[in-house]
Amino acid sequence: MSLTGMSARERGWSVVRRAAERLEVVLRFLRANLREHQAIWRLVAAAGAAGLAIASVLVALAGPWDSGRRTAERAQATAADARRDADAAERVAGTVPGARPVLVPLEGEGDEPAAAVVERVLRPVLRDSALGEDVAAAVIDLSTGDSLYADRAGTSRAPASTVKIITAVAALDALGPDHRLATTVRWDEERQSVVLVGGGDPTLTADDLEELAGDTARALADRGLTAEEVVYDVSLYPREQRHPIGVNDNIAIITPLQLNEGRLDDSTRGPAPRAENPAAAAATAFATALADAGGIGAEAVEGREPARRAAPEAAEELAVHRSAPTSSLVERMLINSDNDLAEALARHTAIASDQPADFRGASRAFTARLEALGLPLDGARLVDASGLDREGRVTADLLTRALSVAADPERPELRAALTGLPVAGFSGTLSERYADGETGSVGAGLVRAKTGTLTGVNSLAGTVATGEGRVLGFAFLASGTTDPRAAEAALDEAATALATLAD
Repeated sequence: MSLTGMSARERGWSVVRRAAERLEVVLRFLRANLREHQAIWRLVAAAGAAGLAIASVLVALAGPWDSGRRTAERAQATAADARRDADAAERVAGTVPGARPVLVPLEGEGDEPAAAVVERVLRPVLRDSALGEDVAAAVIDLSTGDSLYADRAGTSRAPASTVKIITAVAALDALGPDHRLATTVRWDEERQSVVLVGGGDPTLTADDLEELAGDTARALADRGLTAEEVVYDVSLYPREQRHPIGVNDNIAIITPLQLNEGRLDDSTRGPAPRAENPAAAAATAFATALADAGGIGAEAVEGREPARRAAPEAAEELAVHRSAPTSSLVERMLINSDNDLAEALARHTAIASDQPADFRGASRAFTARLEALGLPLDGARLVDASGLDREGRVTADLLTRALSVAADPERPELRAALTGLPVAGFSGTLSERYADGETGSVGAGLVRAKTGTLTGVNSLAGTVATGEGRVLGFAFLASGTTDPRAAEAALDEAATALATLAD
């Protein structure tokens, strides 16, 4: 029978059956060819097992179907497909690929785990001495929002980088998943100047600047204009700020104009030496590229650092470069634990919330956004977006509730806060954890979580799929830790315990 001749529910089942058959073909191929790639194999095996177990749940829960696709999600899926196509054209160094998530928040058909079972399995693991004496923990069912475990869940703790989950939710709520950050070039007629205007995009690359310079040179030629100088504009933020931790390889000066996050090497993630003046460095690179493209005489830029000057309000736009969509930026921030991108997204959240684009403005914007989403803020102190500031505080309850909001099918615009979470044993900051033979290795491919690490602080928050097909949200916040590796192993074991729940 053709799809057009089937009922809506039958079409849904047909789609799922074909997907399961294709998945099995892929698994057979991978078993034959990927044995030596253990990290990838663990992910595929775990995801395949979970996917086949959960596949039969999808149709019954998804609601009305239209041509094999849930009606309520057709528009969102179309937009996502277009976004993935656009991502392929964007040269955003380090941005994670627009692949479909390994774990998708579902309303599982299996029974919700009993709170008593969760407590019996989890409490002994969280009493590991490696986690200190007062670890805060919360576990909820993402479908129902039911609390399954809470121990000091409302007690504030330093989150370290797990606060990036909060940043992700607030930024997606403020900007939407498709918003792009624009770096523009404008023409100052009075001064005969090309003005590079920072748009708060720390992912800007050398290739992006070269393309922008080429577009600018063509625009000048089309207008018969000759530039006498290149200047740069960083007025999008009220001030350039250094993070309270001071000069540090983990983050550059926070400015709306940066080339590859101010990195002085070829890296795209992790710690690296940073430019003393990232905005001037980016403007210098652009001026050189503009001269190479014939948009300005070489003598006007050689040996000169562009001046800093705001573009006139009426300055004509000559060219523009747009970043990847917010959804992709959020995914990159989460998977790479990108501090520079976190602080940039925080400032755009502030601007969208009519607040100044600085630490205080971002904190006020976050608070207002999270309150509007109904999230519990008692005990929270949102002093930065990256988690580098030891004065920041969140609760395990806040983190799990933020995950729950992101999983809400009525809020698809927040989904990247989940799809960007690193996959255990495979990607991002979890790629080297959950390895074969290690404690918690069973959780590889089933746990997706944001890590957090500061001296004496270790945390883990994210989602985990149980054998019953339920997806749980969890947050574990440990302070007073003395052995980071032991603490990480204990946290991984705790997350894995949730993946292997049994009555």
